[in-house]
Amino acid sequence: MPSFLSSTLLLTILLAIGLFFFLRAASKDRTTDVEVHSSLPPLQVLNGISSWLEERGWRRDGGDIDRKLLRFNGNVAASDFLTIFLSLLGGLGGGSLGLVLIELYPNLGWWPLLLALITAPTAGFLYRKRSSRIEILELRLISDEAIVGSVLKIRAHRDELIAMELELAKTLDLASDGALLSSPI
Repeated sequence: MPSFLSSTLLLTILLAIGLFFFLRAASKDRTTDVEVHSSLPPLQVLNGISSWLEERGWRRDGGDIDRKLLRFNGNVAASDFLTIFLSLLGGLGGGSLGLVLIELYPNLGWWPLLLALITAPTAGFLYRKRSSRIEILELRLISDEAIVGSVLKIRAHRDELIAMELELAKTLDLASDGALLSSPI
């Protein structure tokens, strides 16, 4: 086997491994806990956050009065753009691997090119299946009545927490440690 073919095969296999890890990262659960402070009374903050969440399609799912916990749930849909993009990447990767296999083993004929037809829908299907799920958002009041203002612990998807911090910071005087907005991921 010539060295250029073996290096091309190695690079193509690395491409397939990269696609696999990209698929895993695209559908990874990014649930995070954040502590949020506000100078407003707890009832006003909880009502403001609850109405904002319901406007965004979240549904109340009960809670626990003893633990001062409110729970919401919502359906998360897969991105159509990312589904198509990952299918395209899978097809290109499968086609590339097929071309390399044809060069290495010419007696196989054109059959290795069918890898493109197999990997394209498989990549999109796997992403769509893994990323469509029900997310849970929990609000827990951790401040006492003796303290002026509110302290909440919120557990939710990272993107939802960022949207909450950006949109409700002024109206509800919400502030956190800022780690979500400064994180590069």
